[in-house]
Amino acid sequence: MRILFLGDVVGSSGCNALKKNLPDIVNKKKIDFVIVNGENAADQGVGITDKICNDMFNSGVDVITTGNHVWDQKETLSYIEKENRLLRPQNLVKPSPGKGFEIFNAKNNFKIGVLNLMGNIFMKKCDDVFIEANNFINKHILKEDYDFLIVDFHGEITSEKMAIGHFFDGKATLVVGTHTHVPTNDARILENGTGYQTDAGMCGDYNSVIGMNKSNSLNKFLKKEAKKHFPSIGEASLCGVIVEANIKSGLADKIENFIFGGELKNSN
Repeated sequence: MRILFLGDVVGSSGCNALKKNLPDIVNKKKIDFVIVNGENAADQGVGITDKICNDMFNSGVDVITTGNHVWDQKETLSYIEKENRLLRPQNLVKPSPGKGFEIFNAKNNFKIGVLNLMGNIFMKKCDDVFIEANNFINKHILKEDYDFLIVDFHGEITSEKMAIGHFFDGKATLVVGTHTHVPTNDARILENGTGYQTDAGMCGDYNSVIGMNKSNSLNKFLKKEAKKHFPSIGEASLCGVIVEANIKSGLADKIENFIFGGELKNSN
């Protein structure tokens, strides 16, 4: 089972690159299941809309995860209640619309659990992520409740992400970080068999400041006149990870980081 996880899609640049390239990538890389973090996909660079979700699903995306910007487009509050393929962080302050975990049917009748979590450090207020993770592990078991488990950890700091990776080691197929928009060069399999990468990076224009227009961002840092942040619209790089999962154990046999096109060039 080959699973592709793509990091935060940013604005129209990221959406267009995804629609244009994902079908060929799925075919070339023999991908069986695709998960994308879409919390920055709207034209403004924050939030996601139902149209964007449908475009992603029609392009070959199976599940969309999110993070701290999940509610920035107000229509998502109602849309997420009827679309179970769109997830929000499981540990958002309760009650929150939608779900943070769901089990999906994949090829050959395999069941893939997808869990969306958000960090507590330097992020919007949410419930303690380690308590939420511990509760989840106590209720769900790999190869009993699902064949594979993918965890999107949407967090700001590397130590919190690494800790969650080790916490799920042996209990998840893949733990991958999102939110910082920079792909880390640490894709590996942890000692108990879980694939891990600290951050998947973004699907957006890297001739930017984490996907946002670089001139405007520099003006903000320099305390000059600037607009509200808005996405850069150059050619996007698609960044993420591919994990090859063992159908017997549900754990990772192989993991590789994935970077395609744009400013970061093609590495695959």
